[in-house]
Amino acid sequence: MVEINKNPGAIAGVLDTARIKGDFPILQRTVHGKPLVYLDNAATSQTPTAVIRALVDYYERYNANVHRGIHTLAEEATAAYEAARAKVAALIGASPDELVFTRGTTEALNLVAYGWARQHLRPGDEVLVTPMEHHSNLVPWQRLARERGLRLRAIPLTEDGRLDLAAMDGLLTERTRVIAVTHMSNVLGTVTPLAEIARRAREVGAVVVADGAQSVPHLPVNVRALGVDFLAFSAHKMLGPTGVGALYARREWLEEMEPLLAGGGMIRRVTLEDATWADPPARFEAGTPDIAGAIAFGVAADYLRGIGLEAVAAHERELVRYAWERLREVPGLTIYGPGPEHRGGVISFTLEGVHAHDVAQVADGEGVAIRAGHHCAQPLHAHLGVPATARASFYLYNDAGDVDRLVQALYAARKLFVRP
Repeated sequence: MVEINKNPGAIAGVLDTARIKGDFPILQRTVHGKPLVYLDNAATSQTPTAVIRALVDYYERYNANVHRGIHTLAEEATAAYEAARAKVAALIGASPDELVFTRGTTEALNLVAYGWARQHLRPGDEVLVTPMEHHSNLVPWQRLARERGLRLRAIPLTEDGRLDLAAMDGLLTERTRVIAVTHMSNVLGTVTPLAEIARRAREVGAVVVADGAQSVPHLPVNVRALGVDFLAFSAHKMLGPTGVGALYARREWLEEMEPLLAGGGMIRRVTLEDATWADPPARFEAGTPDIAGAIAFGVAADYLRGIGLEAVAAHERELVRYAWERLREVPGLTIYGPGPEHRGGVISFTLEGVHAHDVAQVADGEGVAIRAGHHCAQPLHAHLGVPATARASFYLYNDAGDVDRLVQALYAARKLFVRP
């Protein structure tokens, strides 16, 4: 019989998870007759009532296009849209004019590759990547390398799944122009020393393009302190809606970048023969943006600021320590990546004798939502020597009781698939 923690809030201790859960309507539902335990936050987080209300409020009260009309609804929509930009920028220590709204992390990283790097990189230039990268921070660089004659080089990992900084030093040369690196791995949970990487990059004149999809929702992030040139992240991983995200870029890079899309809203002047671009960030937001999504993104930033990302990070550290110990009790379970002190709220694992997809399906039958597959990180799984892993990822509304439910589900999977 799996022992259940009698006081789940006492393990994490930092946040009042019972109160926080009450802010999320979906966490009140059942799945297969059991209370939902949602542990797929690295893919998409859940949405609090305040964010849902912001979406509805926009469509019910001031649905209008932004930056174009002078009527009341248009002015209210524009004010709310730009206020959201300021809120999201403040969350990462940036200025509003350094933040571009995008459809998400993927579009933001492609904007860097094709809007900035395509203009600045020349044949023979080198781009450093890591085996941990999500495909969104790898495939654009592969495509650009083929197009521009660039060389991709990979910073190796240590045995426990951290970046080998000593090996990185050996790869840095005068030809290194870009270091494309995740701030936190969506598979291993590894938190990379981004400020140190940026410092070393500056020594050779390289820029740092950081994937913050997993870090910005969970850690205190300040782009000035980190010293990064670009940082991409998504609303839907940080309590906001899907279909909207952001790119932070240093002002001087934004001034030099070319837009991916051309059309309304991103121009200064158009003639039949030519056009000139608007100032950033409008230059990169052609057409009608996801106005409601951006406004709700700002409300999600408000929610996180109200709780405090320092508290969120501390809560997840305690929860990961607890999950690490509980999962290691399960026979035949292998955890990938560094120990709790070097990772965020993500734990990927395999269960001997059970395919990762079967683990996830059994867990779903127990009301526990986890992810299974390669998590858009196939090179990393090739490095690990496994085709797929199961992944539990935590957030501010999870507690030790949720971990216990996961452990119960894993024992159920063993009972179904592993012979005694």
